[in-house]
Formats: sequence, structure tokens, C-alpha cells
Amino acid sequence: MSVPAPVETDFLIVGAGPAGASLACFLATYGLKGILIASAPGTADTPRAHITNAATVECFREIGLEPEMMKLATTGEDISHVRWCESMAGEEFGRVFAFGKGPDRTGNYQTASPCTHIDLPQTLLEPMLVRYATAHGFRVRFDTALVGFEETFDNRIMTTVQDRLSQATYHIRTKYLFGADGARSTVVKTLGLPLTVGLGGGSMVNVLVKADLSHLMRTRKGDLHWVLQPGRDESENDGLTAMYCVRMVKPWHEWMFIMVAQPGVDLRKRKVPREQYLKRVRGAIGDETRVDLLHVSVWNVNEIYADTYSKGNVFCLGDAVHRHPPARGLGSNTCIQDAYNLAWKVAYVEKGLASRSLLDTYTAERQPVGKEVVEQANSALRANALIWEAIGTLPPAADPFARTELKQANAAGRARRERLREALRLIPSEYNGLGLEMGQRYQSSGLYLADEDDGPPIGRGQKAVLDPIDDYVPSTYPGRRLPHAWLNKAVPGDVVSTTDLAGHGAFVLFTGVGGEAWKVAAGFVAETARVPVKAYSVGYRQDWEDVYSTWYDVRDVDESGAILVRPDRVVAWRSRYAPAGGVEGAKSKLETVMRSILGLSSR
Repeated sequence: MSVPAPVETDFLIVGAGPAGASLACFLATYGLKGILIASAPGTADTPRAHITNAATVECFREIGLEPEMMKLATTGEDISHVRWCESMAGEEFGRVFAFGKGPDRTGNYQTASPCTHIDLPQTLLEPMLVRYATAHGFRVRFDTALVGFEETFDNRIMTTVQDRLSQATYHIRTKYLFGADGARSTVVKTLGLPLTVGLGGGSMVNVLVKADLSHLMRTRKGDLHWVLQPGRDESENDGLTAMYCVRMVKPWHEWMFIMVAQPGVDLRKRKVPREQYLKRVRGAIGDETRVDLLHVSVWNVNEIYADTYSKGNVFCLGDAVHRHPPARGLGSNTCIQDAYNLAWKVAYVEKGLASRSLLDTYTAERQPVGKEVVEQANSALRANALIWEAIGTLPPAADPFARTELKQANAAGRARRERLREALRLIPSEYNGLGLEMGQRYQSSGLYLADEDDGPPIGRGQKAVLDPIDDYVPSTYPGRRLPHAWLNKAVPGDVVSTTDLAGHGAFVLFTGVGGEAWKVAAGFVAETARVPVKAYSVGYRQDWEDVYSTWYDVRDVDESGAILVRPDRVVAWRSRYAPAGGVEGAKSKLETVMRSILGLSSR
């Protein structure tokens, strides 16, 4: 019996979650085709990830998916609060505004991006991405598990995969292998990527239910509801505390009740009856609402990140290389932004526009982001302990007298109320971490820093960063995301964001009045180096008008200067002024900069 020839492809992605499916989408926009496999029988069957921040929506806006996302998502007032209460129907301990919906934060979020935060469950996100990928050249195979892989003599990668329906194994030979296969990544294990493991946490369980709570939500609108029940009898021997994070999945009839295990209890080893979970859910709701249990899944709080993301032509991304609790809502966002960073680099190398060294910048740029996200997510989860303590639900021993003390007009009551107020003052950064989401700064050879001073300056009209987690200060310093500014024409039409002009597979050069030489240079480099480079002049009676003077405030260079932006909308280089030597000087400078960024040898 002859052995079947291996299936041939240049791009094999393992995992069809947010990381893998979005990578397929982004690669496809460059005209690259490949295969996407997943061991699961289909896309996500439970709505695990859900918060999608503006930086991520921008990535999908670029490829035309934003309108569909907005139709599927929950937005606006419906996700405007996070609450702490004794039950969904009962008394409330406190609430905070979330995701930029507070009156003191709305402007910060609106000036940061043309997009907005949305709640888009993984059950809706993944099918949208898989449809896009298949429509643009990727073949998708579910029920197909990666068994192993090895590099072949011709510098390709031979993988062995198994069809889980027939149990048949076959080979796929590929040039690139992308491990987006989650927390139990076969790719990471096979590569032996070093992992740093932190303290992590205990067990939690997701209980997905149908329960129509619309009668409660008119005055309780919000995405997350922490139910804390100090003094509730925990002697039911189910290993659970009386703390629940209740997450809206679909307003207002589908909910995820995230239950916290008692210290030292591993819920994966304990068989809790479904009826017991229902009992807990009914107690957390606090009225006679009918509840239908849909799904139960147990998980452990992780604090793990990889020290490197790739080896040879094997690249890992998403939960395979950074695993953390859902606090701060950065899980799928970080996964998707890994893919967005990686896709253009792979495309440029494959099209002969950049050297292989450009791919080394993937780990250099994304690993520090993944590490920080893991650390910050776990830190935010632990910060909730201040609220739990103030209300009297801090494990391992609940304080049944805390609620009574909160009401008392004495020193003990005042002290406990102040502890609760202070805890609530500290917690908003978990749900309004704009600096953490938008203020990331890359450092790698994929940037050109030779023309910079010692550090990033503060732009005109900008304030110093007060808190790198909360506060986002736009900057055009190389390695920072391109600042958003609304532009228009002298004869007004539809406004366009600077971020809309960037991306789309090309480098973009922004200049202004007096910067004509830079535009000529951009055309010259695009023609001679065959690298797509677009150029726009922003200013009075230029290609685009800076109608609100926002670009003036954030560009950090003279109007005759230049700002070069990579295809992933990250500033790669800038010149503060018009070039020395006119057009010829601009050509020479821009060519030097571009060759450095792309890892090409000097002429």
C-alpha cells in the first residue's frame, strides 16, 4: 500500500481561536493562502473571551470587518458599569464606570481611537473570522489534531496530523508553522519554548445559563456583576465560595456565572452536581427567575508566559505563549494583536520585500507585551481582594458581621466604609486601563531610532503620563502606535482618521506644509525598492486638513517633518524637519531608513 504524498502548503496555522483565525485573516489580506486546522469540532461552543478593545477593533476595521462586529456586539450603555452586590436582584455595595463610559474618561477614549470598546463573545467572533479566512483563500479543517512535527532536509516542516473522525493520520508539509493552539499547546511543547510560571491562583468554574434578567437590568446595566454574599452558609461541601462574577453574554437572557473555589480546592477533581450549580446560580440571582443550565467548565488561574515566541520558521502566538485570568479583558485582544504584528512581517519576507531578520522582531516586540499583560491581569484579579475584605467575603473565612458593620454610625463602621470606598477608587483601572491597551511601545530592529534624542517627548497640548496603566498619551515616537486624529478636506466631506490612512499592507509617510521633498522620496523608494509606500500631507490646504488641530498636538514634529508608519500602524521613524539637501537628501535618508527597518543591506 503506497503512502499518500503529504499535503503541501506554505502556511499552516494550528488553532482556530482568536489568535489563529485572525492570523489567517490578516495573512489572507496580503494574498497569502494556507491551511488552518483545529482539534475542536468547530468554533467556540462557550463565550469565553468577550471584551474587544478599540485597538483590536482597529485591526478588523482595516480589513472591513468592523460593521459586522458592531452588529453582533453589545455596546454603549449596556456595558457601562461593573457592580458589586449581594445578589443580582438585591442590594448593591458599589459600582464603577467601565470601558471609558464614565464622564471623566469618555473624552480620553474618544481621542485615542476612531473605534470603541465592544462586548463580542468568542462564540460570535470566531465564526466571523473563519468565514472571512475561508472566503479569502484559507482552507479550514476542524476535528484535526496536530500530532507532531519536524524540520526536513529542505528547510520545510513536516507535520503529522490526525483526523479525529476517522482516526486516520496524514502529513502536511509547510514552510511556516504557526502555533495558536492554546494553553496546552502541542507546538510550544514540541519546540521546548521556555516558560516562566508565576504564582497563579486557584480553581474557578464557568457556569453558562439562560435566565431572563431583563426585569432587573433597567437600573443595573453593566457587563460584569460581582455577587458577594458574606455570611452565606458555605457548608454545602461543594468547594465553592459565596463569590460570583456574573458576566452578561447576551442582554439580558444569557449569562456566565464564574464561581470561585475555596482555597486549596481543585474543582477539576471534585464532582459537583449540576443541580448544585443551579442552586448557586439561583441564590446569586436572588429571585424566582427561571434558570436553564447550558454548560459547565472548570479552569485554573494561570500566570505563565513564554520567554521567546519562535524558533526557525515556527511561530507561536496567543494563549500558547501568554496565559492569565480574564481580569482587564486583555486575553483575546493580545492574541489578535500578536497575529496583527506577525502577519505583515511574514508577508513582507515572503514577497521578498524584507530580509529574514524582520521575523526576529516578532518576539522582541510582542513578548514584553505578553509578559506585562500576564502580570497585570493577575495583579488586577488580586486587587479585588480589597473589596472582598471590606464586604467580608475574603477567603478563607467570611465575616458575616461585615454588612452590619458597614451600616453602623461608629468608628468601626466609618473605617469599614472607608475601606470599601478606597477599594472602589482603586479598582477602575482594571476596567479602564487605556494606557495598558493603547500605550504599548515596541523596541526592536524593526524601528529606526538614530535620529531620536534620549527619550520620547511629550507632544504639544499633552500631559505627562500619570499612570502607564490608566493614562494614554499619544506620541509619534518610534515604536508607538500611530496617534488617531480626525482629518477632512478643505471642502468638507466625510472625516477620516489618520489610522484609516495607515495600514492596508503599506508603509505610510505623513508630512505637512514644506515637506514636499518627503513625498517625492516616498514615491522614489516605492518604485526602486518595490515596497508599497504611500504619502500624505496634512495641514492647511494639503491632501488632508487638520480640522480640529489634533494632528498638530500629537505629531511631535515640525509641519515640514516626516513620520513613517509601518503596515501594522506603528511609527517606525520620524524626522523633525524638512530634509537637508532637498529632494535628493530626502531620497537618501528615506532609503537608508527603509532598508534598516526591513533588514536589507545598504547599497
